[in-house]
Amino acid sequence: MAANQEQADYHLIGLFTRYSSWTARVEIVLEYFQIPHTEQQIKLDDVRKFSPSGLVPVLECRSLNSTLRINDSLAICEFLAESNPHLTLWPRDRLLRAMARSAAAEMHSGFTALRNACPTNFVVRYTGNIPVPDAAKKDIQRLFTIWDNARQAAKSRLAELGEKDEGFLFGGFSIADAFFWPVLWRFRTFNLPLEGASADVVKWMETMWNDPAMQRLAHKYYRQAERPETHMEQYENMFRDREDIQYGRFPEDWKFTVPGRS
Repeated sequence: MAANQEQADYHLIGLFTRYSSWTARVEIVLEYFQIPHTEQQIKLDDVRKFSPSGLVPVLECRSLNSTLRINDSLAICEFLAESNPHLTLWPRDRLLRAMARSAAAEMHSGFTALRNACPTNFVVRYTGNIPVPDAAKKDIQRLFTIWDNARQAAKSRLAELGEKDEGFLFGGFSIADAFFWPVLWRFRTFNLPLEGASADVVKWMETMWNDPAMQRLAHKYYRQAERPETHMEQYENMFRDREDIQYGRFPEDWKFTVPGRS
């Protein structure tokens, strides 16, 4: 947990994050920026007990007099950014901040074909003749464009400002990176092709996978997988009727390897 739970102002309620891209986005923002919080991960059947809308994640912001409840991952992250102005949840620079918001919003509302074809499951690995619909392939190429545009803009703008580029989409880690984090799982789980990804995009992927905060979360997902109550059958071995596709799990010490690098 990010900090002392007894003093936490925020309580995150969501699905088990090894499956839930929506909850995982908020969790990584809280963890990366070390915002004090507690967490409660629930089963899919129990969502309406905690969220009248039937949607998670939900963030409870507790004060002495009341509890504010916010649902929707983007709304939650915007609230966290406004509530913690001393932290760079969005880029400080106005131009990069606008681009970061645009990128996160597009991820939030789009890429339906890729989402449907490749559900999130952090620990699972498929190999073989994995089907990728044409619409999902278009989504992949759009992702590469967004990520490359982000890196080019960040490198140029930060050089102009004389500020450090940490290698994330817009320089330093931001909500935008958090929103694309679960997409990287999909590339790993379904062995999605990287053809069309620029060198800067692949370098960003490497930066994400090697970041200590992401690695800590990865270990957390594996700890979840050890608990039977976290199992969601609908997201396991989705190609069980296909003999040409193999189902397995990634080892916990898996490392991202840049294509072409020995």
